[in-house]
Amino acid sequence: METMLPGLKNRWLAILLAIQLPAAPPGEVTNVELKPATVQAFDRYVQLTESRINGEVSAPEKFLYVDRLPPESRSQALAALQRGEVLMERLRTTDRSGQTIEAPGGLIHHWLGVVFVPGATLQQTLALMEDYNHHQDVYRPEVVRSRLLSRQGDDFKVFYRLRKKKVITVTLDTNHDVHYFPVDSKRWYSRSYSTRIAEVVDADKPTEREKSAGHDAGFLWRINSYWKFEEKDGGVYIECESISLTRDIPTGLGWLIKPFVTGIPEDSLRMTMGSTRAALAGKNVK
Repeated sequence: METMLPGLKNRWLAILLAIQLPAAPPGEVTNVELKPATVQAFDRYVQLTESRINGEVSAPEKFLYVDRLPPESRSQALAALQRGEVLMERLRTTDRSGQTIEAPGGLIHHWLGVVFVPGATLQQTLALMEDYNHHQDVYRPEVVRSRLLSRQGDDFKVFYRLRKKKVITVTLDTNHDVHYFPVDSKRWYSRSYSTRIAEVVDADKPTEREKSAGHDAGFLWRINSYWKFEEKDGGVYIECESISLTRDIPTGLGWLIKPFVTGIPEDSLRMTMGSTRAALAGKNVK
């Protein structure tokens, strides 16, 4: 009978415990401080990305991601969307010299999601997107609570309580500014910026409290969302780019933190796009 080495045995024990436990409390993860240099790198990344998006929304032939694909790839992507699939792509914005933009002490996550909803209209889509008081019903279980705080025309202030789970469970209270822009009768786009993100300890318990923003476990420090909506081909194409900022992966706790900070951005956007499609399709549109 083989004997397992003590170090290997301890490692396997840690993995088994992680699998068996429903969630490791985020309080066990050491808090980190969000540094100004990390924010500056994220802001630079966003500025360069928005410069590219500004060109796209002003050119009808480049409005959607699929419009900019080579012909063969475009045909394949459109066929997948028509089948009801969620198209996902990892994106990367580089600086003007083509170099990767690194965020010291943090990680920038940039994902694109696209769906097509046959029979839906642009008006129905915008009504769903702007119904923030009911997003907690559409986007469960990630959106635990949603509330419209204020509205002035096409500008919204929104509150979400988010619960993200992957090995560990993290609850976040977040505020967002959302702005909608009409292009023409068939195209709109919107931009959402997080203005406050606070990690919640002991969520929904009498001892519930928030950690100081920027002095927490660093599971989500910033998130921007860039949406495009176009009615054509007998339905509506819905596209979202999500750019988020998290802590980097510390030595020794990578097995615990890496699945969360690297997996959640993609999983969350995929869920959001799928739920949006399902909610619109469920309205029995023609």
